Amino acid sequence: MAARGHRQSAFQRTMRRAALPALGLTIMAFFGAYAVLGPNGILAYGDYKKQLMRREKQYAALDQKRAVLKNRVALLDPDHANPDMVDEMVRRELNVAHPDEVIVPLK
Repeated sequence: MAARGHRQSAFQRTMRRAALPALGLTIMAFFGAYAVLGPNGILAYGDYKKQLMRREKQYAALDQKRAVLKNRVALLDPDHANPDMVDEMVRRELNVAHPDEVIVPLK
């Protein structure tokens, strides 16, 4: 019986000595897997590039729309308003046209 108790304690000592390195390896494996497979990991890099390309296209479209709006605002400057622009806006807002005019919507 004494030998058996001695074996068990040797096994327990071995397990105790191995527990800390095993825990360390487990934590390292977890963080390594997260670095590769996580939402900000290496495999997500391709998705980020695709999102960036989509956002750059959206930005270009919005920038072009902003330029058009900026031009329209400049044409409506109270100091020197463009008569054609003012006429177009008034007719559109008031829905007024002469009987002989043809209205062509641009949208």
